[in-house]
Amino acid sequence: MSPTAHSRSTSTGRIALDRDAWVRFATSVLAEEGLEGLRVETLARKLKVTKGSFYWHFRDRQALLNAVATQWRDERIGEVKAQAAVPQEKALEQIRQVIEVYSTQPNVTRMKLELAVRDWARRDPLVASAVEAVDEARLANASRLFELAGFAPEAAHARALLLFTHVFGLSMMMFEGPIAADIAANQARLAHLITDGA
Repeated sequence: MSPTAHSRSTSTGRIALDRDAWVRFATSVLAEEGLEGLRVETLARKLKVTKGSFYWHFRDRQALLNAVATQWRDERIGEVKAQAAVPQEKALEQIRQVIEVYSTQPNVTRMKLELAVRDWARRDPLVASAVEAVDEARLANASRLFELAGFAPEAAHARALLLFTHVFGLSMMMFEGPIAADIAANQARLAHLITDGA
């Protein structure tokens, strides 16, 4: 996302970024460069602003890192809750839609960000807690969809685990070429295997 979406020009002609613009830009850098890319001076140089712009919104680099982790967690949890907020008759269709999207329309940027956050979580308890909260939300909401689709709670949880590992596995593979075509060609069969019995 371009930082100009959350910026304004000052009377001196310089760009003044708001807090959200810093967080979103830092998140995009995290996806491409990992945690090492999130240095205040480096980010300011890329944004063509002074470090003073950063310190207007954040006490220090750690405050930015905390904001990035928190926003990632909140956005992902919001997304999975929205995916599961469907009427009972739409539950199975929603599950299959999730499988189709991850099987045929992989989002490389989101995959890179997921990998970067999980790598970061191995070294930072706050980020590890954010990842755990997102995973719990993903499983809980997937379980809810399977229950709405007619599975008993234990079976719904098992199917949710299968769905989660399938989708997450696809994300981690960063696939292209022949395997991408193979996955896309077998998407309907894979969806049937995951939802069989509903």
